[in-house]
Amino acid sequence: MAGLTYEKQSYADLNGWAADDHQAALDVFLNTSPTWADRALAAASPRTFFEDHFQPVLITDSAPMVFTGYFEPELIGSREQTAQFNIPVYGMPADPAEFSRRQIEEDAPFADQGLELAFLSDPVDLFFLQVQGSGRISLPDGTMLRLGYAGKNGRDYTSVGKILIARGVADVNPDTIRKWVHDNGAAGQALLWENESYVFFREITETLADQGPIGAMGKSITAGRSIAVDPACTPLGAPVWIERHAMQRLMVAQDTGSAIKGAQRADIFFGTGARAGELAGQVNDGGRMITLLPHADAQRLCGGMP
Repeated sequence: MAGLTYEKQSYADLNGWAADDHQAALDVFLNTSPTWADRALAAASPRTFFEDHFQPVLITDSAPMVFTGYFEPELIGSREQTAQFNIPVYGMPADPAEFSRRQIEEDAPFADQGLELAFLSDPVDLFFLQVQGSGRISLPDGTMLRLGYAGKNGRDYTSVGKILIARGVADVNPDTIRKWVHDNGAAGQALLWENESYVFFREITETLADQGPIGAMGKSITAGRSIAVDPACTPLGAPVWIERHAMQRLMVAQDTGSAIKGAQRADIFFGTGARAGELAGQVNDGGRMITLLPHADAQRLCGGMP
């Protein structure tokens, strides 16, 4: 791809490579790339499978590495609208593109189309559900409704966290964003409207309760081993070695995200629920990521470099 630089690395260049749990990474990799299963079974070990079949390649553009984190929220809601639960979670409409977030929430253009999958009590819950792209809703009867990404309105994603930082708000994270919105009334609502991107959902029934949410490849993703990437730069399904602070680990590129753009950009999946949210919210730092490409692809992209 134009604007990208490809540089071969050796496994000796990967800090902490020998100490990783390669079996855990292999299990996740085969979940979305089962065609490699026979070669993995024939390998002497999970580590040698990767070393024998893949070439580490550093893919860069003009932007520095940025790691962030994401998670699957677990919220409380209802399938029916009530006085408490009155914020709709919509399924995908036929033509969402002409409406901004504010228009959808103020004018309710989809209210009579039967698209409501559930209702929440807090507009901030809906906002963060949309930012994460998936979630679970605990219903009054004790059952769980799982939602996955279905599509969006096509508007650009805007980080409300960056807006608050520009306004001088310190220590911006999901909790401080939530508090700021709740404490500032109409100004809080207006902050959410700054992000015109609006995500629609579908009900997920094809995964077990103990499995992760569905990623961009149509399979469950795994806490601590799955990342979201820019597929224009990093192939979906590729093993990706990441190095950030104490986390040196082989991940698998199994998801995408509206804000994930660039060659050195990754969103680390931390799991489901409040604790996962806390961990994900703490991540906004640098490092590097190195993609493991099949030898033929690495040879083609790197121009035969040794």
